[in-house]
Amino acid sequence: KKSEVSGVMAKADIKPKSIHHAKKWSDDVENLYRFQQAGYRDEFEYKQVNQVDMVECWPETGFVKKLQRRDNTFYYYDKQRECEDEEVHKVKVYVY
Repeated sequence: KKSEVSGVMAKADIKPKSIHHAKKWSDDVENLYRFQQAGYRDEFEYKQVNQVDMVECWPETGFVKKLQRRDNTFYYYDKQRECEDEEVHKVKVYVY
């Protein structure tokens, strides 16, 4: 039982080792863009803060569909790409 608790604690306290800005668009950059618009670093932080196991994604594209912000309002996203080329360099990519 104790090992389960410590495993959860370790998982809950993940901190990025480094960070860089995205250079070109990809599916991963698109999803990071969506998490960062909603006020989170990435999927890890979102799951940690909201205590959820799954993030709602579009089955066709795999892009994030809906995110809950920290103030409990929701962001809803399209199936298509939303991160325009001029926004890509603003997306922070965290390395764990």
